[in-house]
Formats: sequence, structure tokens, C-alpha cells
Amino acid sequence: MRHAKKGRKLGTDASHTKAMRRSLVTALLKNNRIKTTETRAKEIRADVDRVITWAKAGDVHSRRLALGFIYDDDLVKKIFSEAERFEGRQGGYTRILKLGPRKGDAAPMVIMELID
Repeated sequence: MRHAKKGRKLGTDASHTKAMRRSLVTALLKNNRIKTTETRAKEIRADVDRVITWAKAGDVHSRRLALGFIYDDDLVKKIFSEAERFEGRQGGYTRILKLGPRKGDAAPMVIMELID
């Protein structure tokens, strides 16, 4: 039973889903834009918003939470130093642009990018 289990499974077990989400968030924050499936993009929106909100707070506790979630320590320093670019925004730091179906399996593909 899946009682009180939030989020989508994304076709894998729980540990692989968690690792995939962390990896996608790290890639998006590092490159400002990623190409992925629509389901995965919708699933990591909340994670990206949470990390950017931590960066906007800028305190030690938030930095340690981000270090525990993001794989790259240098990226955490970069995000926390550039957090002022999101100061005027209360949330919704990402944009999803639909591309159409993938050729091999017809999965809906999107480009997910950070909003400046």
C-alpha cells in the first residue's frame, strides 16, 4: 500500500527516484536549463523552489540543508551568492516549455529553465 507516500514513482524504487530528483535539481541549478520528460520536470519543481528559498534565506541552517540535498558543494556556494536574482519573486522559479513527444517511446519532452 502507498498510504502517505507523496510524489510519483517515476518507474523506479524509492531510493532511485530520490537520487534522480536530486540529480535533476543539481543539473538544473548548474546549467540553468535541462531537457527532460514532462513528468520528471513537474516532480522536481517543488524541490527547485525549496532549494532557492533556502538560498534566499542565506543562514547557516539553510546552507546545511542545501548541502545535504545538492550533490555539488561549489554549486551551493554559487547559488547562495546569486540568490539576490530571485529576491523580487515569491516562488515559481522555473518555466516548463513543451517540446513534443520523444522519438523512441513518445514520452512528452520539455525544457525546464530557471526564470531570471
